[in-house]
Amino acid sequence: MNHQWKFFRAGGFDQVNLETSTDLQNLKNLDQKLWVALSCPTTGIEFDARTLALIDSDADGHVRANELLAAVDWATERLADVSVLAQGLSGVPLAAIQGEAIIAAAKDVLPTGGTMISVELASGAEAAWLSASAAAMPLGDATEAACAAVAAVKEKIDDYFVRCRLANFDVRASDAMNVAEDTFKALGATALAADAEGISVLPLSKVSATPVGAADTPSQPPQLRLDSGINPAWVTHIATLQSAAITPLLGARANLSEADWQSVQDKLAVYRDWQAAKPAGLPPEAQAVKDLERLARYVRDLMPLANNFVAFRGFYTRTSKAMFQIGTLYLDGRSAELCVSVHDAAKHAALASLSRLYLAYCECTRPGEKMQIAAAFTAGDVDQLMVGRNGVFYDRQGRDWDATITRLAEHPISLRQAFWLPYKRLARMISGAMQRMSAARAAGVDAQMGASATGLTTSAAKKIETPTAAPAGPPSAFDVGKFAGIFAAIGLAVGALGTVAAGVISGLLGLKWWQIPLAVGGLMLLISTPSIIIAWFKLQSRNLGPILDANGWAVNARARINIPFGTSLTQLAKLPEGAQRSLSDPYAEKRTPWTFYLTVILLALVTYVWFTR
Repeated sequence: MNHQWKFFRAGGFDQVNLETSTDLQNLKNLDQKLWVALSCPTTGIEFDARTLALIDSDADGHVRANELLAAVDWATERLADVSVLAQGLSGVPLAAIQGEAIIAAAKDVLPTGGTMISVELASGAEAAWLSASAAAMPLGDATEAACAAVAAVKEKIDDYFVRCRLANFDVRASDAMNVAEDTFKALGATALAADAEGISVLPLSKVSATPVGAADTPSQPPQLRLDSGINPAWVTHIATLQSAAITPLLGARANLSEADWQSVQDKLAVYRDWQAAKPAGLPPEAQAVKDLERLARYVRDLMPLANNFVAFRGFYTRTSKAMFQIGTLYLDGRSAELCVSVHDAAKHAALASLSRLYLAYCECTRPGEKMQIAAAFTAGDVDQLMVGRNGVFYDRQGRDWDATITRLAEHPISLRQAFWLPYKRLARMISGAMQRMSAARAAGVDAQMGASATGLTTSAAKKIETPTAAPAGPPSAFDVGKFAGIFAAIGLAVGALGTVAAGVISGLLGLKWWQIPLAVGGLMLLISTPSIIIAWFKLQSRNLGPILDANGWAVNARARINIPFGTSLTQLAKLPEGAQRSLSDPYAEKRTPWTFYLTVILLALVTYVWFTR
């Protein structure tokens, strides 16, 4: 029977609604073209890093669709009650587990009367097991193989060193401790194999008495040569012992003394004792403890992960923060909630600019820590957003960071901003031109004053030095033509502006009184319409995908951010409901009587038009 899926419309596209454990189990049957994302990074997002690492089976730093599906299947196989996957639990109930090994591990972990193995409890059990195993396992996971290699040859090596001690006790025992010639003759009469029983019972290596030194030189202890002279039936076992135990514990060597052999056994004895003791709460089955922690994490995290991966449910329904939202930036009297982690602002901006969102890249710092973020501003204006401005960033743990804007990716924020944009640009252009002209004029005046002062100083000095010098020639004549040309040009400019203004005013005055506001509004709309049209197309094409793709996501849908939804992502400052507000400001600037000035200008223009008819 086919599973009946439920979808909801958000962001301009259909997203699957994941609510039940059955939905999770059937994810493998849902066409991946309907998934919002097919891959996400394991870092730079707000999600349990340990859980993501467990799901990331190839440890490449990304969780992909197939790895998420494999995690769901793994959890389903170990749950007697799969419905716990959708219950938002903090771990896994004991009654919901199936599998003898995991159940045994869970019972050892649970306190008396407990029924729920939380993620913290399971993680603590694994950490305790690892701590205990680290002391008991000098070679880590290879300790068990080393113990097996020692056990396989222990009796034979012990036998060899006892024979050597007997040979040292009495040199006459040397021949008796080795193989009699008749034994070799008997073996030679039959077909032999290296592991034949008749060969394996022979001594491990040839026994000989070690030479005795002088009175002040002790005899050398017996040595077992590891690379040659070994009984053929035991060559493979000795090679395994050397690679699995001797070299890792003692270092590479060609000979093994009896003291070395005892040292190897002593180093591995703690593991054998630990295995025999089976400490309470720490089952010796390491895999069962690891599986218990994995299961507890999957029960808690698989459903939230799917709703941040297969669908962006929390983000678009505004019921919870998405895992790519790492915090909130407070700056310029507003809070930006769509903030993502960034590793390289320049590289991120190259792709993220295609999102058509206004992005402010900030460097965030706190004692001993530093990170970069990109914050989307989707409400308000951009007049005061500039590189170098400071704000405060609060991460999802509630920690505050100093934030400084380092880069801006500029796009329209709203249609209101687009309407006033031409006038603001004109005001900035006029203001800039006036400031440049004033600065140039001031510089010219300063230069003339400096030149005059220099001239006066030089003239006075010359008079002092040569009082009888001939009088200076007459001063240069005032160039009337030059200044007449300048004044004529200024007059033409003023006249042109006056003509334009007069034409506009005369046209307005030729209308009826009720037509004048309509004409002014139409003129403003005519000026602002191109800016509004461009902004409208950009606002309609805003897309979350490029912002996440620039961070390593594989967003599979056109995740639109329309105007109403985008506005909700940036909160503007507003007074609390019921707050009392006093409008009296003792330090307010005096208002300029613009009404008076406008009236004078209008009267002057009307008079001009009247007398020029």
